[in-house]
Amino acid sequence: MSFIKVYVHYVWSTKNRESLLSTDIRFNVFNHILENARKKNIFIDFVNGYSDLVHCLISLNDDISISKITQLLKGESSHWINQNKLINTKFEWQDEYLAIGIEDDKIEAVRHYIANQGKHHKKITFQQEYDKFIERYGFNIGKH
Repeated sequence: MSFIKVYVHYVWSTKNRESLLSTDIRFNVFNHILENARKKNIFIDFVNGYSDLVHCLISLNDDISISKITQLLKGESSHWINQNKLINTKFEWQDEYLAIGIEDDKIEAVRHYIANQGKHHKKITFQQEYDKFIERYGFNIGKH
């Protein structure tokens, strides 16, 4: 038997960071992401977001990679949004995403952070948040 305890904070946005997830829509989308994840044996500890983004705290298991989880959640949810005509245009997620490992002693802080996305994004845009993540975690995009 394998014992795995690895939490990853995923963040992804709508295509071109458009504000397509109105309050009416986003909670349905988040609930659908949770349901879809359960069916695919992906454990989402916490999910929330704002009009142009999603944050998920996910506990990894031993048979699905970080990129496969992202593909399953993003791909299926965009298909579901389009199939159910939740918005008046074709819906897509941005290709890129962030996936950051979370230490045990930071899990509760990340849950709190994800829970408060509404308040948080009234003060800071997703692009500003994204830039902070890139800097904080040393991704250095485009630098060699």
